[in-house]
Amino acid sequence: MRWWPTTSQGLLRLAAATTSIVGFTSAIWIYLATGPAPESPLGYEPEDSKRYLRDLERYGGKANVVAGEITEWFNGLWHGRRLALTVVCITVLLAGALLLAALPLASDLDGEPPNRKPRGGSDSP
Repeated sequence: MRWWPTTSQGLLRLAAATTSIVGFTSAIWIYLATGPAPESPLGYEPEDSKRYLRDLERYGGKANVVAGEITEWFNGLWHGRRLALTVVCITVLLAGALLLAALPLASDLDGEPPNRKPRGGSDSP
């Protein structure tokens, strides 16, 4: 008895299931292993001060302030509990792409005979 899929659609579905299991298990482990984000030893973040933001805007304009905020947000995705959410999102996207690739196209179905038996009751055409 073989449990291994023989078609490419079956292999893609198996890859999607494996990706989902590994991804969600990893995300749960990351979430439980990490605690909430630690407090700053200074009591505040220097990047949040008005002086820092004013200096950023003075030297690089508003685009520099926006770029700094985007960079800070992106760097925050790879630490602590946010990493667990990032792993879940990547898992869902990857498993969805694999399942989408497993769908048969209309051109694949044109040349195949139907899988059901004729209604006449006999196995001969």
